[in-house]
Amino acid sequence: MWIADKWQDFELIDCGDGEKLERWNRQILVRPEPQAIWKSAKRHPGWSNPDARYSRSSSGGGNWDKRSVPSQWTVRYNDLTFLVKPMNFKHTGLFPEQAVNWEFAAEEIKHAGRNIQVLNLFAYTGGVTVACAAAGAAVCHVDAARGMVSWARENAKASGLEKAPIRWIVDDCAKFVEREIRRGHRYDALILDPPSYGRGPSGEIWKIEDGLYDLLKLCAGVLSDRPLFVILNSYTTGLAPAVLGYLLNLLVASCFGGRTTWDELGLPVTESGFYLPCGATGRWTAT
Repeated sequence: MWIADKWQDFELIDCGDGEKLERWNRQILVRPEPQAIWKSAKRHPGWSNPDARYSRSSSGGGNWDKRSVPSQWTVRYNDLTFLVKPMNFKHTGLFPEQAVNWEFAAEEIKHAGRNIQVLNLFAYTGGVTVACAAAGAAVCHVDAARGMVSWARENAKASGLEKAPIRWIVDDCAKFVEREIRRGHRYDALILDPPSYGRGPSGEIWKIEDGLYDLLKLCAGVLSDRPLFVILNSYTTGLAPAVLGYLLNLLVASCFGGRTTWDELGLPVTESGFYLPCGATGRWTAT
């Protein structure tokens, strides 16, 4: 398991009974966590008196009880700064376990010895975009949701990277890649974090188990002659990390050689000393 254990402004305090207790800077949140199927004694006072709690509704969805939490605030990770905002569907705009991928990408870029062009697809609020730009890469950030791209720009600005070479694109990711291939544009690094389920621009249904192979095959076509790395993320229940590794071996390593690794992502739990699994990642590197 790849553990994101270098946070100062985030802490997974405890989890259990389908919930997790977190500290985001000074704000204490309780949010649903379906992986936490075990019981917790819930001794920490934050359980009974959080700054905000997200509760699911029996009819679907849910809502925040924001007792004293601001509408937004910042958290820092090393030299990076991100805006946190409690959103619908329990989200905060940041997945802290992804810090291990931010560090991986940044180190690859810093040691490449050349200028690196990064394509970040399904890029959300731009955690890895900001990390890559801070490491010196030029980044193309693509997401179909205009609000998420605007938020990502705010994160770049908060990190002092408003003038960094980042292209902000609001578009369907697959359609954008198709056009980039026709234009002859190529990238040295590729990052994908596709959803488990969604609808395309014409209403077509996307299911990751049905579409991921074709999507990665398409995206591999936008890689340069000397690609540096590929990161493939998934939060789909039941999709094992080894599946991501298998796809990367088939569609990237078979063309460029290199090395493929894969694992779960995890966060340390302060109260128990154990680790909460938080999705899966596959990585391909040229060396």
